Amino acid sequence: MRLIFMGTPAFAVPTLEACLEAGHEIAAVFTQPDRPKGRGGALAQSPVKECALAHSLSVHQPRRVRFPDVVEEIRALAPRAIVVVGYGQIIPQSIIDIPPLGILNVHASLLPLYRGAAPIQWAIANGETETGVTIMRIDAGLDTGDMLLTASTAIGPDETAPELSARLAATGAPLLLDALQGLDAGTLPATPQDHARHTLAPILKKEDGRIDWTAPAQVIYNRLRGFNPWPGAWTTFRGQQLHILAARPSAEPAADPAPAPGTLLPAKNHLRVTCGQGTALDILELQLEGRKRIPTAAFLNGHRLTDNERLGDSST
Repeated sequence: MRLIFMGTPAFAVPTLEACLEAGHEIAAVFTQPDRPKGRGGALAQSPVKECALAHSLSVHQPRRVRFPDVVEEIRALAPRAIVVVGYGQIIPQSIIDIPPLGILNVHASLLPLYRGAAPIQWAIANGETETGVTIMRIDAGLDTGDMLLTASTAIGPDETAPELSARLAATGAPLLLDALQGLDAGTLPATPQDHARHTLAPILKKEDGRIDWTAPAQVIYNRLRGFNPWPGAWTTFRGQQLHILAARPSAEPAADPAPAPGTLLPAKNHLRVTCGQGTALDILELQLEGRKRIPTAAFLNGHRLTDNERLGDSST
């Protein structure tokens, strides 16, 4: 089948590779423009562009896919279907109307749950124990199109966003191929979403990573897993930003009576922080602003903690 593929992140690469391995003709690959990366600001190619070039595919990187000349370029390519996986731009109706089989999207949630840019991150951060992949047909709304196929999976209790993303990417690739085959054969029905059940997964902001120490330890731990690697889980320590890179909810209560949330409870090679509802978080690895990531023991060796010292705004 003649396809156009639109995608940008690593999550999209398995689907692109699956389309190629299945023998589909990729008329063109659309991906976001190269972006500055790292301290040097050198332009970096997207993972999808790297994959496309490795397979000698035609790569297009328009600043806005909705521009009339880009729309006409897509129309001239005459795709039977367009596959979109994390492209990063809203697809206008003028493009939606082009392919006879429509535009298929691999979305990393069980729609209508977690519509938006960060479904994997928010599912973990919110403590969900199950998620999945939905193959949907794109319409003019935000992930509101009819569903074609779904596959569910459990979320591991310690699974991070990058780990879950890799699993869902591997799940979504063959599911997308099944959807293409079913649509081409005319045997795959579309199911409207139950819009009354929808939830949102908005694009992440730096502030989403700020730790609220009044929350229970499990809630903080879920956000740490979900917001890995960005925006991470961070707080303040003596006026500096402090990233908590690895931690686990403590099996023991904070104390009786429990100190104020955010209070540091150091011991030999061990650091516990009090959280809400009498719980505590054991810190395993952290990183002060502008410093290297270090284990807790190294942090304790380099900082003499005072009694009742706290993390968060109260410590600044």
